Amino acid sequence: TVDESELLTVPDGWKEPPFTREDNPKGLLEESSFATLFPKYREAYLKDCWPLVQKALGEHYVNATLDLIEGSMTVTTTKKTFDPYAIIRARDLIKLLARSVPFEQAVRILQDDVACDIIKIGSLVRKKETFIKRRGRLLGPKGSTLKALELLTNCYIMVQGNTVSALGPFSGLKEVRKVVLDTMKNIHPIYNIKTLMIKRELSKDPELRCQSWERFLPKFKRKNLKKRKEPKKKKAKGEYTPFPPPQPESQVDKELASGEYFLKERQRKRKRMEEIKAKQADAVKKRQEERNKAFIPPKEKPAVKTKKASTEKKIDIEAIKEKVKNAKKKKLGALPVEEVKLKMAADEKKKKKK
Repeated sequence: TVDESELLTVPDGWKEPPFTREDNPKGLLEESSFATLFPKYREAYLKDCWPLVQKALGEHYVNATLDLIEGSMTVTTTKKTFDPYAIIRARDLIKLLARSVPFEQAVRILQDDVACDIIKIGSLVRKKETFIKRRGRLLGPKGSTLKALELLTNCYIMVQGNTVSALGPFSGLKEVRKVVLDTMKNIHPIYNIKTLMIKRELSKDPELRCQSWERFLPKFKRKNLKKRKEPKKKKAKGEYTPFPPPQPESQVDKELASGEYFLKERQRKRKRMEEIKAKQADAVKKRQEERNKAFIPPKEKPAVKTKKASTEKKIDIEAIKEKVKNAKKKKLGALPVEEVKLKMAADEKKKKKK
């Protein structure tokens, strides 16, 4: 009995046998060809490396022609071509060369276990400034993010213009496409890189091969979403009514209501002139009041009477006498010589007694 999980997994180191002439001895029935255009700045590089391209495709019996006047590359099968998929690989090769991928990397597409994917990112973002910012985020500072992505997916990635060209195994291309599309949807590539690093470590454990990895993978939430600011002045909505608002009155309706409609033309003119004269009179009155304001004297402040300081002061004679008596009792200056001698003798007697 063999475990079903072992049947579902590919053994390590297993490779599909190469397609040889014995598999298709009679060759192809019809000639197939593909052509692609390339930009002007790639002309010099393609002219230099074209002999190497012809040599690499010649091993698979595929012809390649370079038209510098038209600016195109063409690949066609020959009578000796036995691999029907060789022309598809040759088509991918010229596509990669047109997208600024160097020949040393693009020639790997002719191998059986290598595929390519050209991801169009130009139409995913509307604003040009936002597109350049997100494309730069995919590259990272000094190309560090792109290098990390290449190491984790085993793919060669080239960001050029409005496309991202990837070259490598099928499993890696799937991850590269997901990361590129998420980056253009404003999801930073570092989140996907962290997930790929965890998956890489989990794949080394044979026990976890047939288990779900959801519990190990991180779940990132968007934290930069801010709540919508509420307006300071909120307009109160009225109650909903199915009936439309009443139609505004026209000039004829207003004249009918006031009775002016039935007056004669001369009477209407007289009434209008009276209204104009009344307005003019009000305006003249207001203007005159404004002019008269300059001639109105301001209100004077009431004069404050200053209190005169009383020059006469009552002299307290009794208090002065007391001060003089106290001053006489106090001894001013140094003590006389006799009193000093008596004080010193008294201090010596006290010391002897002690």
